[in-house]
Amino acid sequence: MAEGLGISPSYLNLLERNQRPLSAQLLLKLADAYDVNLKGLAGDQGGRTISDLKEVFSDPILDAYEVSTQDLMDLHGTSPAAAQALVTLYRAYRQNVEQTAGLTEKMTDMNAANPLEPATFPVEEVRDFFVAHKNHFPELESAAEGLWADALESADTLGTGLRQRLKSNHSMAVQIMPVDFMDQLVRRYDRHSNRLFLSEALPSPARNFQIAYQIGLLEHAELIENIIGKGRTLQDETRRLLRISLAGYFAGAVLMPYEKFLKAAEKKRYDIELLCQRFEASYEQVCHRLTTMQRPGALGIPFFFIRIDPAGNISKRLSAGGFHFARFGGACPRWNVHEAFRNPGKIVTQIVEMPDKTAYFSISRTVDGLHSGHHAPQTQLAIGLGCEISHAPKLVYSDGYDLKNLTLATPIGLTCRLCERIGCSHRAFPPLSRKLIVDENMKTASPFMFHSHE
Repeated sequence: MAEGLGISPSYLNLLERNQRPLSAQLLLKLADAYDVNLKGLAGDQGGRTISDLKEVFSDPILDAYEVSTQDLMDLHGTSPAAAQALVTLYRAYRQNVEQTAGLTEKMTDMNAANPLEPATFPVEEVRDFFVAHKNHFPELESAAEGLWADALESADTLGTGLRQRLKSNHSMAVQIMPVDFMDQLVRRYDRHSNRLFLSEALPSPARNFQIAYQIGLLEHAELIENIIGKGRTLQDETRRLLRISLAGYFAGAVLMPYEKFLKAAEKKRYDIELLCQRFEASYEQVCHRLTTMQRPGALGIPFFFIRIDPAGNISKRLSAGGFHFARFGGACPRWNVHEAFRNPGKIVTQIVEMPDKTAYFSISRTVDGLHSGHHAPQTQLAIGLGCEISHAPKLVYSDGYDLKNLTLATPIGLTCRLCERIGCSHRAFPPLSRKLIVDENMKTASPFMFHSHE
């Protein structure tokens, strides 16, 4: 093998033991000699695990252990299964700490709302499941295309076709009901009368989505269970959440068929609002669908997606583009996904740079929740969509940017607790991995001073 790669056996031995880096030239020789998939070899899974391990070792409980990034890379390289097990154990520990703190609050304040969130850990398992599959499920894409061929191509409208499918194949009627009848629900399937009730508060794209979702549950339950069976999920809550999420994936694929949607997206240079009009979909639905364009031979841009509320809480995140999100805490305040709240309904763009010097192009805009009447609380969320900077020229939103000049990129981090950037005036917390400098004679623009790596 060493002779075939043009290196000495001793150097090959060092490579195998992770004591020498793989150069680009050597990677090309490997690909040529052994038909190695370079994308798979240098894929994002390792980066995600290293990011997760950094979060683990940033916890104050491990302050006594000075673990470097190289140590973490060695751990993952030598035993990726052990590295992932360590991350899983830490998540369970954090979940236990949060539940214990909540229980303490509950016991000391009988009037406090129950702060325990038993579904938190299953939610993270669902997110990991989608990340492991790169947010793309070919079986569900094929099922959605089959539905179009069987029932939707000849329909007058998508909504009409979906209703007729429920009626003809399942003898199920769809009824739009007043908000006072639905109470807090927007959708309810009644088994006894075999009717699907939808709230009048749902706009047309959401109604179509819910009908397609119901078709997915009825016609592809076995397919969904087979997909779930591929994961290492033990908790019943996780399986239930996966069932809901995968039926939702099917619904999105029905509203925006893969081939048609990708062609339109590329032709319109990913103009999201034009795609909303063409496919009668909401802004969030289109952004979500863009993250699933990962079909081999017909790849779209690998986007990442985030949804936050005005307080910075992350309610949804998807990463097909290698962007790493913090598992705990909010998003970086320097990221303009927060700026969207000051410009409601307007798309704002930004070039951001992560601590590892990777640059991304970001698109953000607010979306409104359901309108359930004058006195009902109105929710507003912000959607962040982005991709690695090399894909930015394909986006209509990048026009006017000098994408080769990254000196104006905004430096951001995962979250304050994990970010080690010095001098950030937006910082809300000091980094967990650095020791504070406390000096009453000095004051900087940043609320905290701390020791750098040097």
